[in-house]
Amino acid sequence: MGRDKEGPRDATALDTSDASGHTRGPDAASDGPGRPAGEALTAARTAVTRVPDTALTRLVTRFVTHGGAPAAALLADDRSGSRFTSAGNGIARSDHFRAGSITKSFIATVVLQLAAEHQLSLSDSVDDHLPGLVRGAGDDGRRITLRALLHHTSGLCDFTTTTRGAVPVTPLQALRIALTHPPATRGRFAYSNTNYVLLGMIVEQVTGHSYATEAEWRIIAPLRLTGTSFPGARTSLPAPPGRAYAADGSDVTELDPRVAGAAGELVSTLADLNRFYAALLDGGLLPSHWLREMLDTRAAHGSYGMGLFPVKLPCGTTVWGHNGRISGSYVRSAATVDGRRVLTFRVNTDGVTDPMLEPALLAAEFCPRTP
Repeated sequence: MGRDKEGPRDATALDTSDASGHTRGPDAASDGPGRPAGEALTAARTAVTRVPDTALTRLVTRFVTHGGAPAAALLADDRSGSRFTSAGNGIARSDHFRAGSITKSFIATVVLQLAAEHQLSLSDSVDDHLPGLVRGAGDDGRRITLRALLHHTSGLCDFTTTTRGAVPVTPLQALRIALTHPPATRGRFAYSNTNYVLLGMIVEQVTGHSYATEAEWRIIAPLRLTGTSFPGARTSLPAPPGRAYAADGSDVTELDPRVAGAAGELVSTLADLNRFYAALLDGGLLPSHWLREMLDTRAAHGSYGMGLFPVKLPCGTTVWGHNGRISGSYVRSAATVDGRRVLTFRVNTDGVTDPMLEPALLAAEFCPRTP
């Protein structure tokens, strides 16, 4: 449901991982002279869909012919319009699919909005909100900050090393599994789904509402992400469902999302994810100070911000976004730092056999074309 255990890498390698009574959060518009959420895609939304260039079409096709995927699809948006391309059978632009660890970008945005509202501080310890809950095998919630959870520098073990992303668990069960394992070195980047499960619990403790409710109210509804949801325990996908296949070809579309929870349960569409990342990076969801915090990778030694990670392409361009891997689905979203150019692609299986396809695809979209 997430990234490989060594975390984000540069573009030379593929990452196959992934009015309710409380104080009102930031409006859909940014602080100061900010732009309405999603303005970066307004022109693209109203423009005629453009034919994708040959390089993108060829690379998407290679995910099927060389990458072992039954089907693949890509949607790219910029101010000149949208480009959609697909390969293989049974995949469509409007499909709903499981987005895996892209969920973390949504959870981090909610936490940073709460910080902007002074409902919590990133310097708070886990114990400040969940007293006594994190104890065991060398872990101590009194010494783990929310900032460390966001950056994956808490040292908490990833509970999915035990469950393999196949066993539905409650957040408390996920935490208890993690606490049976010794921690990694605190302060060093070590990707762990447990961090974001804990953040989901903290959002509920602070607001009195589930992380799903908060994300719906703060992100999904304002941006009109009509194909995006937190399914909870619902095993089916909304119509039209994007079929999902295991490596052996079996259909795994039906899935209990509690295998991932706040670390990876999101269901979305290509267009919704593009709109979300464009709005986020365009300044439509967070005040500028908090967006800068989100993009600061120093605590994770350049590997990870807060729910986002950078990839520097061979041409020198850096793109921001996340990926997600969950049973039968791999998704990748990436955007320029201003949100003006964004793409999401997906394959309907959780593994791709050619590790060079993803970085080649990102370079084809984001690196300047030469005549």
